Amino acid sequence: MGFKCGIVGLPNVGKSTLFNALTDTQSAQAANYPFCTIEPNVGNVSVPDPRIDKLAAIANSAKIIPTQLAFVDIAGLVRGASKGEGLGNQFLANIREVDAIVHVLRCFENADVGEEIQHVDDRIDPVSDAQTVETELMLSDLESLEKRVPALSKRAVGGDKEAKAMLPILEQALELLRDGKPARLTERNDAEEEKIFRQAQLLTSKPILYVCNVEEQSAASGNDHSAKVFEMAKEQGANAVVVSARIESELVGMDMDDRMEFLNELGLDEPGLSRIIRSGYDLLDLITFFTVGPKESRAWTLGKGLKAPQAAGEIHTDFERGFIRAETIAYDDYTALGGESAARDAGKLRQEGKEYIVQDGDVMHFKFNV
Repeated sequence: MGFKCGIVGLPNVGKSTLFNALTDTQSAQAANYPFCTIEPNVGNVSVPDPRIDKLAAIANSAKIIPTQLAFVDIAGLVRGASKGEGLGNQFLANIREVDAIVHVLRCFENADVGEEIQHVDDRIDPVSDAQTVETELMLSDLESLEKRVPALSKRAVGGDKEAKAMLPILEQALELLRDGKPARLTERNDAEEEKIFRQAQLLTSKPILYVCNVEEQSAASGNDHSAKVFEMAKEQGANAVVVSARIESELVGMDMDDRMEFLNELGLDEPGLSRIIRSGYDLLDLITFFTVGPKESRAWTLGKGLKAPQAAGEIHTDFERGFIRAETIAYDDYTALGGESAARDAGKLRQEGKEYIVQDGDVMHFKFNV
């Protein structure tokens, strides 16, 4: 199951610098002019999770394989993108392909970083920047739904069952957009409505994480600009994190001890990118389950609320097709008792069937027959 977070924002806000640091590469060209990024760069990153190290130590695993997220560095957007301005059409098409949006906002002044970095609108106002991007996405969705809803309505009147199911969901989204609100506020009452809503692939249906790119001295506490972004995010029910792209780019190439010493000097206990990765994971409503053994300890990604056979299917489709049961130990029980054998002896190894909803941190072993 692959999940992609698209890194977006106006030109010259630090998207590509963050992407390079995030993926520990220099594959995304970083330059001080608009549209430096044209083709989207994609990088897979490991999700920081200390639990897998502890599990591997208990099981004496030869290999550790963390779970991963894909991050996509998408071209900078400008006002008028919904009408094709700049690289608008390409930007919107690339956003449609991702599962969540990581929106990088410039929260630093030129004086704070000691160099002149051009802002596309010649002013520093991250809230306005966020609104610019959101408006272009809403305009694109509005144009799309104003064509699709009347066509759906005709099909529904003609007795089309699929159209009848889709129409009330998309009508609600259209009204929200006409009121200047994103489609993600559309109410979904059950799994079927959620499925219909996702299939519509609306740009403003995707969850958002705001990343406040601040100067080095504000990396630990944020600044006045980032405070305004956090206030905006709270009003929207969105998440926000503070990060210094400059610091993160300096960390690239350092060994772990040097990284931690450098971060501690700045009053930080972890790289800002770790917070971005974890927040992106949470944004997608994902959980992690583990398979543990002497050969390897491995983390697997699963959507929250999914059942044991679907977890088995993440490992191999045959596991899901021939699913019998899942031997399951909670992470806390596994680590507190010191492994599978002790957990079994203590009655903490459970035999779970097809209706079991997988919990974050479950250590699982699947029985199947095909």
